[in-house]
Amino acid sequence: MSAWTNLKADTFRQYGEFGWSHLLVGALRNRNYRAIVTMRLCQIAATSVVFGRVLLPVCKVLHHFATHLACIDLSWKIDAGPGLAITHGWGLVVSPGARIGSNCTLFHGVTLGRRDQISADGSRLTRYPILEAEVWVGPHAIIVGGVTVGRGSRIGGGAFVSKDIPPYSVVSGNPAVVVKSNCVPDVMNPAPN
Repeated sequence: MSAWTNLKADTFRQYGEFGWSHLLVGALRNRNYRAIVTMRLCQIAATSVVFGRVLLPVCKVLHHFATHLACIDLSWKIDAGPGLAITHGWGLVVSPGARIGSNCTLFHGVTLGRRDQISADGSRLTRYPILEAEVWVGPHAIIVGGVTVGRGSRIGGGAFVSKDIPPYSVVSGNPAVVVKSNCVPDVMNPAPN
């Protein structure tokens, strides 16, 4: 999908419908949504053949200020599917190598971080988490390394996830354990596919 399509889906998640007025007013008033908008603008500029060289530096500066004002660390280079929603946001950290599926929700204090494994010969293997579609990540949850969180799963607040999570599971604790299977995804205003 294109970054424009993703931006429209992000707006739909935020407001329950897409409209240019929602996008513009939301980008001015909502600090978390503004960071998503500037991230998508950077992605649009980076793929633009004609205007990319001129617009990308400007968009990167806007994104830097947007994430600073929102008190989050959200790289514009992340691979985030359509319909990304950030709730509250304070203290959110998403490593640039993380992959986020469509219609995912991230709360404040969430960390999607890298994990380095160093072998006996000194070589380093760096891996990042993958969130499949419709994943809900609660406040202060930490997901590190080459972990895949299955579609429709919910990660409870404060959970530490370092192993794969099956689809449609509820997990909590440190270390995270599955406390419920076959759960219904928690997605408010799911963006149409």
